[in-house]
Amino acid sequence: MKVVILCGGLGTRLREETEYRPKPMVPIGNRPILWHIMKHYAVHGHKDFILCLGYKGEVIKDFFRNYHWHTSDVTIGLGQASPVQWHNSHDENDWKVTMIDTGEKTLTGGRLKRVLPFIDEEEFLLTYGDGVADVNIAEVIAFHRSKEATVTLTGVRPGGRFGEIGLENGMVTSFLEKPDDSPSYVNGGFFVMKKSVGELLSGDECILERSPLETLSKAGQLAAYQHDGFWQCMDNIREMTLLNELWNGGKAPWKTW
Repeated sequence: MKVVILCGGLGTRLREETEYRPKPMVPIGNRPILWHIMKHYAVHGHKDFILCLGYKGEVIKDFFRNYHWHTSDVTIGLGQASPVQWHNSHDENDWKVTMIDTGEKTLTGGRLKRVLPFIDEEEFLLTYGDGVADVNIAEVIAFHRSKEATVTLTGVRPGGRFGEIGLENGMVTSFLEKPDDSPSYVNGGFFVMKKSVGELLSGDECILERSPLETLSKAGQLAAYQHDGFWQCMDNIREMTLLNELWNGGKAPWKTW
Protein backbone atom coordinates (compact mmCIF):
# COMPACT_ATOMS: atom_id res chain seq x y z
CA MET A 1 0.00 0.00 0.00
CA LYS A 2 1.16 3.53 -0.70
CA VAL A 3 2.10 5.57 2.38
CA VAL A 4 1.23 9.28 2.30
CA ILE A 5 3.16 11.39 4.81
CA LEU A 6 2.23 15.01 5.56
CA CYS A 7 5.53 16.93 5.53
CA GLY A 8 4.57 20.51 4.73
CA GLY A 9 3.82 22.30 8.02
CA LEU A 10 5.77 25.28 9.35
CA GLY A 11 6.68 23.71 12.70
CA THR A 12 6.36 27.06 14.48
CA ARG A 13 6.53 25.55 17.99
CA LEU A 14 9.92 24.10 17.12
CA ARG A 15 11.27 27.27 15.53
CA GLU A 16 14.76 26.78 16.98
CA GLU A 17 15.10 23.73 14.71
CA THR A 18 12.77 24.56 11.83
CA GLU A 19 14.08 27.98 10.81
CA TYR A 20 16.31 26.32 8.22
CA ARG A 21 14.63 22.95 7.64
CA PRO A 22 11.12 21.44 7.72
CA LYS A 23 10.06 19.68 10.91
CA PRO A 24 10.15 16.16 9.37
CA MET A 25 13.89 16.73 8.84
CA VAL A 26 14.62 17.47 12.51
CA PRO A 27 16.88 14.61 13.59
CA ILE A 28 16.44 11.82 16.07
CA GLY A 29 19.99 10.56 16.43
CA ASN A 30 21.65 10.95 13.05
CA ARG A 31 18.50 10.57 10.91
CA PRO A 32 15.46 12.83 10.37
CA ILE A 33 12.28 11.87 12.21
CA LEU A 34 10.77 11.35 8.74
CA TRP A 35 13.27 8.52 8.14
CA HIS A 36 12.25 6.84 11.41
CA ILE A 37 8.58 6.96 10.36
CA MET A 38 9.38 5.52 6.95
CA LYS A 39 11.54 2.76 8.44
CA HIS A 40 8.61 1.70 10.62
CA TYR A 41 6.29 1.41 7.62
CA ALA A 42 8.98 -0.37 5.61
CA VAL A 43 9.45 -3.08 8.22
CA HIS A 44 5.73 -3.82 7.79
CA GLY A 45 6.25 -4.16 4.05
CA HIS A 46 5.05 -0.72 2.90
CA LYS A 47 7.86 0.98 0.98
CA ASP A 48 6.07 3.11 -1.62
CA PHE A 49 5.94 6.62 -0.14
CA ILE A 50 4.29 9.86 -1.21
CA LEU A 51 5.62 12.89 0.66
CA CYS A 52 3.40 15.99 0.76
CA LEU A 53 5.96 18.79 0.70
CA GLY A 54 5.46 22.42 1.65
CA TYR A 55 7.69 24.57 3.86
CA LYS A 56 11.32 24.09 2.78
CA GLY A 57 10.42 21.00 0.81
CA GLU A 58 13.66 21.31 -1.15
CA VAL A 59 15.53 20.12 1.96
CA ILE A 60 13.61 16.83 1.86
CA LYS A 61 14.18 16.52 -1.89
CA ASP A 62 17.91 17.02 -1.42
CA PHE A 63 18.08 14.40 1.32
CA PHE A 64 16.52 11.68 -0.82
CA ARG A 65 18.18 12.73 -4.08
CA ASN A 66 21.54 12.29 -2.36
CA TYR A 67 20.41 9.56 0.04
CA HIS A 68 23.47 7.32 -0.35
CA TRP A 69 25.74 10.32 0.13
CA HIS A 70 23.90 11.55 3.23
CA THR A 71 23.83 8.14 4.92
CA SER A 72 27.23 6.64 4.03
CA ASP A 73 30.86 6.92 5.02
CA VAL A 74 32.90 7.80 1.94
CA THR A 75 36.39 8.41 0.66
CA ILE A 76 36.82 10.86 -2.21
CA GLY A 77 39.83 11.89 -4.21
CA LEU A 78 40.17 15.53 -5.16
CA GLY A 79 41.23 14.88 -8.75
CA GLN A 80 38.79 15.55 -11.61
CA ALA A 81 38.20 11.88 -12.41
CA SER A 82 38.60 10.44 -8.92
CA PRO A 83 35.88 7.91 -8.00
CA VAL A 84 33.92 7.89 -4.75
CA GLN A 85 34.59 4.93 -2.47
CA TRP A 86 31.56 3.92 -0.39
CA HIS A 87 32.31 2.23 2.92
CA ASN A 88 28.84 1.00 3.83
CA SER A 89 25.45 0.21 2.31
CA HIS A 90 21.85 0.68 3.42
CA ASP A 91 18.64 -1.35 3.49
CA GLU A 92 16.48 1.15 1.61
CA ASN A 93 17.34 0.16 -1.97
CA ASP A 94 13.78 -1.01 -2.64
CA TRP A 95 12.07 2.14 -1.38
CA LYS A 96 10.15 4.34 -3.81
CA VAL A 97 9.76 7.98 -2.75
CA THR A 98 7.45 10.38 -4.61
CA MET A 99 7.81 13.99 -3.48
CA ILE A 100 5.00 16.40 -4.38
CA ASP A 101 4.97 20.14 -3.71
CA THR A 102 1.54 20.64 -2.13
CA GLY A 103 2.02 24.33 -1.33
CA GLU A 104 3.57 26.13 1.58
CA LYS A 105 0.28 27.27 3.16
CA THR A 106 -1.96 24.36 2.13
CA LEU A 107 -3.75 22.65 5.03
CA THR A 108 -3.83 18.92 5.74
CA GLY A 109 -6.92 18.02 3.72
CA GLY A 110 -5.72 20.15 0.84
CA ARG A 111 -2.34 18.43 0.82
CA LEU A 112 -3.99 15.03 0.67
CA LYS A 113 -6.31 16.14 -2.14
CA ARG A 114 -3.31 17.26 -4.20
CA VAL A 115 -1.60 13.86 -4.06
CA LEU A 116 -4.64 11.63 -4.61
CA PRO A 117 -3.97 11.54 -8.40
CA PHE A 118 -0.75 9.67 -7.60
CA ILE A 119 -2.68 6.88 -5.87
CA ASP A 120 -4.26 4.24 -8.13
CA GLU A 121 -5.27 1.81 -5.39
CA GLU A 122 -8.56 2.01 -3.50
CA GLU A 123 -6.82 1.97 -0.11
CA PHE A 124 -3.77 3.79 1.17
CA LEU A 125 -2.00 4.69 4.40
CA LEU A 126 -1.45 8.21 5.75
CA THR A 127 0.30 9.71 8.74
CA TYR A 128 1.93 12.89 10.00
CA GLY A 129 5.63 13.59 9.48
CA ASP A 130 6.34 14.43 13.10
CA GLY A 131 5.24 11.43 15.20
CA VAL A 132 6.72 8.00 15.89
CA ALA A 133 5.05 4.94 17.39
CA ASP A 134 5.26 1.17 17.69
CA VAL A 135 1.87 0.75 16.01
CA ASN A 136 1.29 -2.60 14.32
CA ILE A 137 0.42 -1.43 10.82
CA ALA A 138 -0.91 -4.83 9.73
CA GLU A 139 -3.36 -4.84 12.65
CA VAL A 140 -4.58 -1.35 11.80
CA ILE A 141 -5.25 -2.41 8.21
CA ALA A 142 -7.08 -5.57 9.31
CA PHE A 143 -9.14 -3.56 11.80
CA HIS A 144 -10.01 -0.99 9.13
CA ARG A 145 -11.27 -3.68 6.79
CA SER A 146 -13.25 -5.41 9.51
CA LYS A 147 -15.10 -2.17 10.23
CA GLU A 148 -15.69 -1.43 6.52
CA ALA A 149 -14.96 2.21 7.31
CA THR A 150 -13.95 4.94 4.90
CA VAL A 151 -11.19 6.09 7.26
CA THR A 152 -9.55 4.47 10.26
CA LEU A 153 -7.29 6.50 12.53
CA THR A 154 -5.06 5.26 15.31
CA GLY A 155 -6.24 6.41 18.73
CA VAL A 156 -3.49 7.03 21.31
CA ARG A 157 -3.31 8.41 24.85
CA PRO A 158 -0.69 11.19 25.01
CA GLY A 159 -2.49 13.77 27.15
CA GLY A 160 -5.13 16.42 26.64
CA ARG A 161 -3.82 19.00 24.18
CA PHE A 162 -4.82 17.15 20.99
CA GLY A 163 -8.18 16.56 19.33
CA GLU A 164 -10.10 14.05 21.44
CA ILE A 165 -12.20 11.31 19.88
CA GLY A 166 -15.24 9.59 21.38
CA LEU A 167 -15.39 5.84 20.76
CA GLU A 168 -18.11 3.20 20.77
CA ASN A 169 -17.48 -0.36 19.54
CA GLY A 170 -14.44 0.77 17.60
CA MET A 171 -16.25 3.55 15.74
CA VAL A 172 -15.74 7.29 16.27
CA THR A 173 -18.84 8.98 17.67
CA SER A 174 -17.37 12.46 18.22
CA PHE A 175 -14.32 14.42 17.14
CA LEU A 176 -13.47 17.29 19.51
CA GLU A 177 -10.76 19.91 18.95
CA LYS A 178 -8.12 20.09 21.71
CA PRO A 179 -10.14 19.52 24.90
CA ASP A 180 -8.86 20.16 28.40
CA ASP A 181 -6.77 17.46 30.08
CA SER A 182 -8.42 14.11 29.49
CA PRO A 183 -7.42 10.44 29.69
CA SER A 184 -9.36 9.66 26.50
CA TYR A 185 -7.91 8.56 23.18
CA VAL A 186 -6.78 11.19 20.69
CA ASN A 187 -5.99 11.13 16.99
CA GLY A 188 -2.43 9.84 16.62
CA GLY A 189 -2.36 9.55 12.83
CA PHE A 190 -1.33 6.21 11.27
CA PHE A 191 -4.50 6.24 9.16
CA VAL A 192 -5.89 3.73 6.71
CA MET A 193 -8.11 5.39 4.09
CA LYS A 194 -10.27 4.59 1.13
CA LYS A 195 -9.57 6.83 -1.83
CA SER A 196 -13.21 7.91 -1.75
CA VAL A 197 -12.27 10.21 1.15
CA GLY A 198 -11.29 12.63 -1.61
CA GLU A 199 -14.97 13.42 -2.14
CA LEU A 200 -14.91 15.25 1.21
CA LEU A 201 -11.77 17.30 0.53
CA SER A 202 -12.76 20.74 -0.72
CA GLY A 203 -9.41 22.39 -1.56
CA ASP A 204 -6.25 23.90 -0.13
CA GLU A 205 -8.07 25.42 2.86
CA CYS A 206 -9.53 22.05 3.88
CA ILE A 207 -8.43 20.74 7.28
CA LEU A 208 -8.64 16.96 7.23
CA GLU A 209 -9.29 16.75 10.98
CA ARG A 210 -12.28 19.12 10.84
CA SER A 211 -15.14 18.78 8.35
CA PRO A 212 -14.02 15.58 6.53
CA LEU A 213 -13.43 13.49 9.65
CA GLU A 214 -16.38 15.03 11.49
CA THR A 215 -18.64 14.21 8.53
CA LEU A 216 -17.39 10.62 8.45
CA SER A 217 -17.87 10.30 12.20
CA LYS A 218 -21.52 11.39 11.95
CA ALA A 219 -22.03 8.94 9.09
CA GLY A 220 -20.54 6.04 11.05
CA GLN A 221 -17.64 5.80 8.60
CA LEU A 222 -14.71 6.83 10.84
CA ALA A 223 -13.14 4.01 12.85
CA ALA A 224 -10.40 4.15 15.47
CA TYR A 225 -7.85 1.46 16.17
CA GLN A 226 -6.97 1.74 19.86
CA HIS A 227 -3.20 1.74 20.38
CA ASP A 228 -2.04 1.50 23.99
CA GLY A 229 1.65 1.21 23.16
CA PHE A 230 4.20 3.92 22.52
CA TRP A 231 3.37 7.08 20.57
CA GLN A 232 5.10 10.44 20.66
CA CYS A 233 5.01 13.49 18.43
CA MET A 234 7.79 16.08 18.13
CA ASP A 235 6.10 19.43 18.64
CA ASN A 236 8.67 21.25 20.76
CA ILE A 237 12.23 21.15 22.07
CA ARG A 238 11.24 19.10 25.13
CA GLU A 239 9.73 16.37 22.97
CA MET A 240 12.68 16.46 20.58
CA THR A 241 15.04 16.01 23.53
CA LEU A 242 12.95 13.12 24.88
CA LEU A 243 12.99 11.26 21.57
CA ASN A 244 16.73 11.76 21.18
CA GLU A 245 17.37 10.54 24.72
CA LEU A 246 15.36 7.39 24.05
CA TRP A 247 17.16 6.76 20.76
CA ASN A 248 20.66 7.49 22.03
CA GLY A 249 20.04 5.36 25.10
CA GLY A 250 18.99 2.37 23.01
CA LYS A 251 15.47 2.53 24.44
CA ALA A 252 13.46 3.71 21.42
CA PRO A 253 10.17 1.74 21.44
CA TRP A 254 9.41 2.72 17.83
CA LYS A 255 12.61 1.03 16.55
CA THR A 256 10.96 -2.08 15.14
CA TRP A 257 13.58 -2.78 12.47
